[in-house]
Amino acid sequence: MLEGVALPLQPLRLPWLKAAGVEVAVLRLDLIDPLVSGNKWFKLRPWLELARQQGAPGLMSLGGPWSNHLHALAAAGYSEGFATVGLLRGEPQRTATTDDLQAMGMALHWLGYGGYRARHQPGFWAPWMAQFPGFLAIPEGGACEQGMRGCMALLELVEPGLAALGWNSFDAWWLAAGTGTTVAGLAQAEAGHRLVHGALAVPAGQGAEANVSKLVPLARVQWHDASRGGFGKVDAELIDFLKATEAHTGLPLEPLYTAKALLALQACVLAGGVAPGTRLVFVHTGGLQGRRGFPSL
Repeated sequence: MLEGVALPLQPLRLPWLKAAGVEVAVLRLDLIDPLVSGNKWFKLRPWLELARQQGAPGLMSLGGPWSNHLHALAAAGYSEGFATVGLLRGEPQRTATTDDLQAMGMALHWLGYGGYRARHQPGFWAPWMAQFPGFLAIPEGGACEQGMRGCMALLELVEPGLAALGWNSFDAWWLAAGTGTTVAGLAQAEAGHRLVHGALAVPAGQGAEANVSKLVPLARVQWHDASRGGFGKVDAELIDFLKATEAHTGLPLEPLYTAKALLALQACVLAGGVAPGTRLVFVHTGGLQGRRGFPSL
């Protein structure tokens, strides 16, 4: 899926960065594929390889009615010839995303809210594995060792683009974090060399930090609260920032991850938390299909 796709490091030219003497380049993972977008491909690729090795008939995972993860899984399964099953949070509802999931052949099962909260309980997967024998069960958001290993490739992916920027290196990574899997992959790949800044799209203490500590015990990570009060919380300041940034740069954003992460970076820069001369790689984690849940965008 990466063959023939250019993934540029796009310089981010914004007045508040220039005033602070900070340089940022965006790794455009959103350009990988219109359906299997951003970091989702990297988290899913090891699972697809494992499914082929084991001759598995399909894959299943969990998510909400606007889930980028399930959207990517359905698209990857459709492209690679695997059946897919989605276990969804809440009561049955129709969204642009669930329409896509069904169009790409994913079988949807709604768990309600209580049933979804039980996803971390022992034995949760047993009845689903019995119903779909041989399927591989992917944790929510791909948060596992396989997903982390897939995301380690981002370090190799970014290095060829540095010369085009006139950079011989850079100082740190900055990216949105949901489950923390991509943060963990970068921290593992960096092995302590560069700091990885994780901008939390969920409130602190809801799993991302623990996932990273479990996957990479010695991870060199700095966390930032970007949640705006909760996962899925969107306010007028965030939307205004998203629209203004898109108009100034042409960089497409979505409000749940990328815009929140970039707004958190702005807050850090304006507070003097980033030294002049710093060079950052901001990872665009994709998920633009989720914009459809915000009619004002």
